[in-house]
Amino acid sequence: MKNRILQATILIIGCTVLGGGLGILTSRYYPPGAPAKPEIEGLLWPNPRAVGAFRVLDQNGIPFGLEELSGKWSFLFFGYTHCPDICPVTLAVLGQVYNKLAEQKLADNIQVIFVSVDPGRDTPDVMKSYVNYFNKNFIGLTGNEEQIDGLARQIGIVHMRGEDTAPGEYTVDHTASVFLISPDNKLLGIFSAPQAADDIISRFQAIRNFIDQLNA
Repeated sequence: MKNRILQATILIIGCTVLGGGLGILTSRYYPPGAPAKPEIEGLLWPNPRAVGAFRVLDQNGIPFGLEELSGKWSFLFFGYTHCPDICPVTLAVLGQVYNKLAEQKLADNIQVIFVSVDPGRDTPDVMKSYVNYFNKNFIGLTGNEEQIDGLARQIGIVHMRGEDTAPGEYTVDHTASVFLISPDNKLLGIFSAPQAADDIISRFQAIRNFIDQLNA
């Protein structure tokens, strides 16, 4: 129990540090001529973090890296298939987001990506079955621990294995936010838990419109 409390405390501290870091990231001095930051909750502007090279596997066992993010708006969520609550709820919400945008013909350059923080159990086959349950267009990513940890560090994900609940069974504590990556591979937005589909869509549309205006 003491170990569990300690782990939870470390996770909370890590999330607090992450939140503080993102706050600093978005509050830096605006360079001359930069557009004012719009009032969009979760927008990381004007200094979004660039995502660097990485290499993992998708649910079909095919290598997936930075080039697969390029040119698309990507919603990234980190979790694991044995997750009892947060992961299925969040993926269900993201399924609503994707379907509603698809109905509006706005999902052509959007991808929802579920990254496992439990690669020991979450093989490509397991990930494929899991993400297909929520939406057949979803992408599931796994790999070895080094590959997953490298990507998690880039995004700012905190995760750690909990105590065993039964032989071969255990929980994994992890960041519950959804992260938005822009088509030019920048960490541009964060949607903190608890998430709601209409709220995510509204903020995403505002962020996308803002970036489109900058690039016009």
